[in-house]
Amino acid sequence: MRARRVLTATLALGFALCAIAPAQDLASFEKRTHVKILPNGLTLIVCERPEAPVFSFYTLVDAGSADDPQGDSGLAHMFEHMAFKGSHEIGTTNYPAEKIALAKVEQAYAAYDDEFRKRVGQDPQKLAALKKAFEDAQEAAEKYVIPNQFSEIAEQNGAVGINASTGEDSTQYFWSMPSNRLELWAYLESQRIGQPVQREFYKERDVVQEERRMRIDSNPIGRMVEQFLATAYVAHPYGRSGVGWESEISQVSATEAEAFHKKYYVPSNMVIAVVGDLKASETMPVLEKYFSKIPAGPKPAPMTTVEPPQFAEKSVTIKEATQPFYIEGYHRPDYRDPDDSVYDAITDIFSNGRTARLYRSLVRDQRIAATAEGFSGFPGYKYPGLFAFYAVPLPGHTPDEIRDSIHKELDKLKTQDVTDEELERFKTRARADLLRGLADNDGLAHQLAEYQTRYGDWRQLFRDLDKINAVTKTDIRRVANKVFVDGNRTSARIEYVAPAKPAPASQGGAE
Repeated sequence: MRARRVLTATLALGFALCAIAPAQDLASFEKRTHVKILPNGLTLIVCERPEAPVFSFYTLVDAGSADDPQGDSGLAHMFEHMAFKGSHEIGTTNYPAEKIALAKVEQAYAAYDDEFRKRVGQDPQKLAALKKAFEDAQEAAEKYVIPNQFSEIAEQNGAVGINASTGEDSTQYFWSMPSNRLELWAYLESQRIGQPVQREFYKERDVVQEERRMRIDSNPIGRMVEQFLATAYVAHPYGRSGVGWESEISQVSATEAEAFHKKYYVPSNMVIAVVGDLKASETMPVLEKYFSKIPAGPKPAPMTTVEPPQFAEKSVTIKEATQPFYIEGYHRPDYRDPDDSVYDAITDIFSNGRTARLYRSLVRDQRIAATAEGFSGFPGYKYPGLFAFYAVPLPGHTPDEIRDSIHKELDKLKTQDVTDEELERFKTRARADLLRGLADNDGLAHQLAEYQTRYGDWRQLFRDLDKINAVTKTDIRRVANKVFVDGNRTSARIEYVAPAKPAPASQGGAE
């Protein structure tokens, strides 16, 4: 019965792929996809897809949390929160006056921050007065703000899914809109990129601090993962908190944000993909009209910091009254490595569904974990990242049991070939995942921008199929023996300890 179910699922997937493939092959996309690099360095991609009268866009800035300047962790993430605050023309009642008011905010903040940072001789009364002056300056600048005007204009014209996200490697902005609003979108997006205003910056900084408190400071797993990465990396910024360290978030300024934007938000460091019911011959002139106005700037120099090889196992243990957890990671090369698809194969074989090895062993057979998975490219893949495994122990079981079981599965991977069925299942699913990712406008816009940024050619998206097909059993054993070794391992765990009992109340009385 099990074999029959697998066969039925495989045949169904095969028929689905046959139905999709004719419209999803490289030759078809080459006819419909057009790339242009503007004189200012901005790369534009337009993909014609006339299935419905809508389009999606994806703006990718090749700068993420790993690019935060030393001492300013969380700065890249701030731009996700500042994404839709408007421009010189949007979100303000009087930009010339607002500009003056914002300059006064920065002057007041610099004075306050200078006194606040004094380790010796800080004057509490002066500090309080400077803080009051800073707050007053913010209040004066706030009078010119039209809240949410940027998003409201977009939404009133049919925009849906307005959002932004920040990763270690890049920052993304995206939404979908009716095709007859293309020119309005081009105006809005070019304004957002080319004429940003750091209005309400310190209000958003408070929001980011609260986000940190929620995601990390008051979240045991968040704290553990932050410590795990800080332990795994000794040099590369992948070891820093992506949301930012509390002491640095609390002091980052709009002036520093302006400098970051000037360095990284230059056209030569961005790719914009537009996909939908559009004709490239009509769309490109509209995009050029608006985006060519963005001032050019030098592409940021590549990062020079390289994480040195790890040669000793490292571990983190957190003991508290909460759910136990176990995670371990092994350093691996970045996405350009010839074995990148081999890591994808290991991820699939270990973690893709109920037939995956970790689920079968830890969850189904041993019943020691509620969930168990492995994943690659953590916390990013632009630079060498980690291949990580994690599991959540069930009551009565410990992180040590989880660790031992994961290692047994890794030892099997090193000493025994994976089965033909496992390898073929990976290749079939990988092809299906790629095709499904191209099935909607927003997913395709994301993929086009990502591959154009990382490889300089969106066509690599389809060439990756050849890499997937080339993976062999020998490759998997070779990579497993090279990477999953003790000296290359960093682990972290949460061990449950009972909460401390409150001290008994004093029994003393009057004599």
